[in-house]
Amino acid sequence: GNEIGAHILSGNVFDPKAIRELFPDMEDWTSELLEVQSSHATPVTDDKFMLLTPTNSYQIPNILLPKQLCNEGNYIISLGQLCRWLGTKAEEMGVEVYPGFAASEVLYDCDKTAVRGIATRDVGVGKDGKPKSTFERGVELLGRQTIFAEGARGSCSESIISHFDLRRDRSMQSYGLGIKEVWEIPKEKHQPGLVQHTLGYPLQSFLTDKNFGGTFLYHQAPNLVLAGLVIGLDYENPHINPYREFQKWKTHPEISKHFEDGTCISYGARVLNEGGYHSIPKLTFPGGALIGCGAGFLNAVKIKGSHTAIKSGMLAAESIFHALQSDNETHSVAVNGHIDSTEKIKEVHAYEDELKKSWVYDELYEVRNCHESFARWGMLPGLMFTGLVTNITRGKEPFTLEHKESDTDKTKEAKHFEPISYPPVDDVLTFDLLTNLQRSGTYHEDDQEAHLRIKPDLEHIPMSISMQVYGAPEQRFCPAGVYEYVTDEKEGQSDLVINAQNCIHCKCCSIKTPGEYINWTVPEGGGGPQYQVM
Repeated sequence: GNEIGAHILSGNVFDPKAIRELFPDMEDWTSELLEVQSSHATPVTDDKFMLLTPTNSYQIPNILLPKQLCNEGNYIISLGQLCRWLGTKAEEMGVEVYPGFAASEVLYDCDKTAVRGIATRDVGVGKDGKPKSTFERGVELLGRQTIFAEGARGSCSESIISHFDLRRDRSMQSYGLGIKEVWEIPKEKHQPGLVQHTLGYPLQSFLTDKNFGGTFLYHQAPNLVLAGLVIGLDYENPHINPYREFQKWKTHPEISKHFEDGTCISYGARVLNEGGYHSIPKLTFPGGALIGCGAGFLNAVKIKGSHTAIKSGMLAAESIFHALQSDNETHSVAVNGHIDSTEKIKEVHAYEDELKKSWVYDELYEVRNCHESFARWGMLPGLMFTGLVTNITRGKEPFTLEHKESDTDKTKEAKHFEPISYPPVDDVLTFDLLTNLQRSGTYHEDDQEAHLRIKPDLEHIPMSISMQVYGAPEQRFCPAGVYEYVTDEKEGQSDLVINAQNCIHCKCCSIKTPGEYINWTVPEGGGGPQYQVM
């Protein structure tokens, strides 16, 4: 994005554990955050978990819930604004920050056995692949260690995972798609600190429904309502439209009352990791490491990953500092201004060792079987099992439930399901996709090389497999209307059209398209959504 936080989207009920470890001498991080945040870090005051049917709602007593769902002591925040604040803290310490530049390529040594850094994408290249008058060559950014913190399904991170086979002996990663709106409502109707999560309608029609997901609704001071839906991308029915499911959820009487006389001011979507402990790849390689959601540290039971991401970054920084310090150097690269190209590139194994000894691994190991329990047994059995695990066994169950299929392989053929009819939008509470897309601030330079590309040798999949076998699910799961099948009126022949300018960088298409036929690459720096309070 063109500034820190422009591409950051999260719920977010924030666990401050890691931020307090990062700034142990700071008395009140929330008051400092207000200096850059237009909305307030709001302490949680009311914590509800609801089960919805199409017409009714039932609150589940907190005593029956998994203990990790308790939000006492947490804060409702804008994660994008938190990242902006952290950026100012880094710059105060002398860190150089380069928003607006897109990392497009991993740079290796001559033997391709170690990472040297990254290269940014060229700008000013037209759709035809030829340089325009505005052409500027990308730059190489080299480092003795390169830390990748791209978030879920990061393009450079996935390239490194493949290059070094970092998923060997690990489970497949599983993902969810989060869709979110921010509303302003009258202050007299606002309930600062309210946190409400729901299961059931609309994602689960039966107590044994295997669709993994739910919704959230948070009241953040001074008068914001943060609302969203998260659906596991391992769903089977290709007719599901996550965006329309979200709009339908808002019409439920228990939910719609929170938006009365309000105005929707922002919209966005992003995938998140849900595989948990089983799916964390090997974290280090010669020349660098993976941290945060790029590695997959989200706790799907707790519905949080920001605190684990921050802690992983702290441990990586400390481990790398000590490893480089052991070289008895008296000056840093920043002081010397150059990197010794003859120096042997290190792999800092200590980072992964330290992480395994931290509360991050303890937290994820405890709930390692919970996500898969929903996928195997359905909502109610999964919820009961999760309660048992978090309150009694606490990760000590003598078995492991692993998931071995990719999310796209979980999709079943369209013929096994009836098409889903969704209610029309009213442009007051519910909105059509393209109208809402404008609230994301998404922009891409139109005359540039496509950043969404069909992989070589997979060009046949959209028409012969995706459309014919699965009913063109990319038209429904994309939360930005990027993919559509257009029929030529004269010839009567359909073809896939990719509206890349709509892309909000959620990465869903690289995960859920049949055969994962889309290669998601970065567009020119500064493009994409321009989130402010997401």
